[in-house]
Amino acid sequence: MERLAGRDRSRYVHAAESAIAALNIHIPVCGMVKDDRHRTRGLFFRENEILLPVSSEGFKLITRIQDEVHRFAVEYHRKLRADTQIHSLLDDIKGIGPARRKALMKRFTSIEHIKKAELSELEQTEGMNKKAAQAVYSYFRQ
Repeated sequence: MERLAGRDRSRYVHAAESAIAALNIHIPVCGMVKDDRHRTRGLFFRENEILLPVSSEGFKLITRIQDEVHRFAVEYHRKLRADTQIHSLLDDIKGIGPARRKALMKRFTSIEHIKKAELSELEQTEGMNKKAAQAVYSYFRQ
């Protein structure tokens, strides 16, 4: 893996500076410089690379920030994937949200059992009312 040339590094820093300036925020921006093993070795600030001693407190702080940003990004992307991968027919029924969907699945254990349920059984499910039960009943019988 090749390191980014100075011009490429500055391009990303300048893009961040432009985005922040567009929001009328004025704070210094720097980029992280990585070595060939993708480990932080310094900062890119005002067109200069600033090397940081590995044992310095500044380096340790930057490493902790980098780890937290990475953790947040990984969790966010896992959530996005989970949200798009789990879809139930119940999600398509007006009035049935996550709590009612969970209650229906807990009581009936499968979509097939919900499809076969009588209106009175649906109404007796925790969190359901007549309108929601009718919506489920009608959805599977049309």
